[in-house]
Amino acid sequence: MEILDKESILQQFPQLEQPLLDEVIKNSTLKAVAEGEEVMRTGQYIKSTILLLSGLLKVYREDDEGNEFLMYYLEPGNACAMSMMCTARNEKSQILAKAVLPSEVILIPSHLSEVWLGKYKTWHNFVIASYRQRFEELLQTLDSVAFKGLDERLLFYLKRHVQVSGKEIRLSHQQIAVELNSSREVISRLLKKLEQTGALTLHRSYIEVHDLENI
Repeated sequence: MEILDKESILQQFPQLEQPLLDEVIKNSTLKAVAEGEEVMRTGQYIKSTILLLSGLLKVYREDDEGNEFLMYYLEPGNACAMSMMCTARNEKSQILAKAVLPSEVILIPSHLSEVWLGKYKTWHNFVIASYRQRFEELLQTLDSVAFKGLDERLLFYLKRHVQVSGKEIRLSHQQIAVELNSSREVISRLLKKLEQTGALTLHRSYIEVHDLENI
């Protein structure tokens, strides 16, 4: 575990009041997470509320055959609402969270998170806002799956990736296919069509996005 830096926390979580920040620094721990490392696993009891200080986390579900369903991404300044829910109810996790980039997470003991809800208004507001944001993102994802074809789902997926990691998407066609529950051949064909419109350029190890808004 590493030492929490007050300035870094202030930068990513400016909405939290000073006494609360002091408690976070005093009672929480900072954990470095390598790219590809799991932060949460299905069936695991979660003992800490997870805040992301740096990097990028992918939150997803996985079926018995290993197929993934991407739920949302966590960016710096975000909290994992699922970790909050599991710690509050002492329930096992139903999702997985993995670092897409080298990341740093703040681990807040579950009992303190509960105490802070009644003690600090800024923490209460932060928790509610986190639930709301994740719920809205889940609705967007469900709408994409339920009401759109694979070409529209791919477009939605790419736009969301651009929002969280920029216009260079360093994912293979196979990785995208897994997250969209499709085949590499189909995804490659759809990406080629997008390239022909000028929306993106396909490189050997990454996708360079130009303009997805006018597709």
